[in-house]
Amino acid sequence: MTLEINQQLLPPRTFGEKLKNIGPGIVVAATGAGTADLITSLVIGTQFGMTFVWAIIIGSVLKYFLNEGVGRWYLATGQTILDGWHQLGKWATGYFGVYSIIWGFVYGAAAASTSGMAMHAMFPIMPVWAWAIIHGVVGFILIWFGRYLLFEKVMTVLIGVMFVTIIGTAALFLPSFGEFSYGLVPRIPQGSFILMLGLVGGVGGTITMASYGYWLKEKGWNGKQWISAMRTDAKIAYLLTGLFTFAGLIIGAQFLAGSGVSIRDDEGLIKLAHMLGAEFGTPMRWMFLVAFWSAAYSSLLGVWNGVPYLFADFVKTVRKKKKAAHAEVSTKDPAYRFYLCWLTFPPMILFYFGKPVELIILYGALGSLFMPFLAASLLFLLNSKKVAKESRNKWVPNAVLISCLIMFGFLGIRELVKLFS
Repeated sequence: MTLEINQQLLPPRTFGEKLKNIGPGIVVAATGAGTADLITSLVIGTQFGMTFVWAIIIGSVLKYFLNEGVGRWYLATGQTILDGWHQLGKWATGYFGVYSIIWGFVYGAAAASTSGMAMHAMFPIMPVWAWAIIHGVVGFILIWFGRYLLFEKVMTVLIGVMFVTIIGTAALFLPSFGEFSYGLVPRIPQGSFILMLGLVGGVGGTITMASYGYWLKEKGWNGKQWISAMRTDAKIAYLLTGLFTFAGLIIGAQFLAGSGVSIRDDEGLIKLAHMLGAEFGTPMRWMFLVAFWSAAYSSLLGVWNGVPYLFADFVKTVRKKKKAAHAEVSTKDPAYRFYLCWLTFPPMILFYFGKPVELIILYGALGSLFMPFLAASLLFLLNSKKVAKESRNKWVPNAVLISCLIMFGFLGIRELVKLFS
């Protein structure tokens, strides 16, 4: 893997130095904080007000531990997450291979369609499918020819735009201290249990969390001496993701509650933008549409860059060539570029169905299958002798990962039942 910085880079020691070095976490936050998180928080805020502030906090903590686990496995062992899955057995590697092909085809169409829908709402000069193709191809070109540091800078700009716009919108509807503190006390109103689980489980990313180790490697973070810096990086990622989800909850609770408006899909986000424009003027409509677009497109770019690493590593693993056994995957690998093409071009066939919202729902169902697998694999790997004793799981990470496994397993089964019923 080609690095643009010194491999011998020394890890930062002070908190200030760690903040200056963050980067992979920004990519994680920009990728994970997408339109699905925004929709979920808007829906639950509209129906239950500020009741589930606590659920967002718990969701952010759970995803932090998953992300930290992926990063710690790489830094403590020097092995990728694919290496770890392969040690669980051929079934785990095979599961990922099949899953990645199906997931990539569906997600490629869903991500491009969502980005195209957002851009069409701002500039309706061409149909959604045409904007979707443009977004997919531009993302393809950026990842194919760009390097990691350029990609990181683009993602930093997008997450900056996203948070300024969505949090700027939420600032118009700030709840009172009493309303906010009410939501800090765990309670589950009747009929809200499934929505609550969806909110907890939906905070920040699915399969892209497994790409974190590759982004750490691209950044030049190698060895267990970087674990402290990685943890700060991951905490910043899920702090930002939590704030983004809080903003959606506030808008739903303070602006949409009692309006009778249903925000169930990306078309609903466009409807919300028009409502904000009618209430506060055209600039507010544009600000929210820009937030919608930046959330959608940052997720697309994060997947276009991150998941091909996983697929290239999968191909390297199943080939079992001695010389390639410990070879580092790179953006130049044929398998990396194949999967980048797979995300971009074959899914365009699905645009002709003209149902991007249904594609997004299907992607969500497929994504739900990955989280129990990730939680279970980290639980096993981070307690194994492959990890130095001082870097293994303590009781808190173990308890959190077990909780993740139970919750995401329940949600995954429920999504499958919903999909095939």
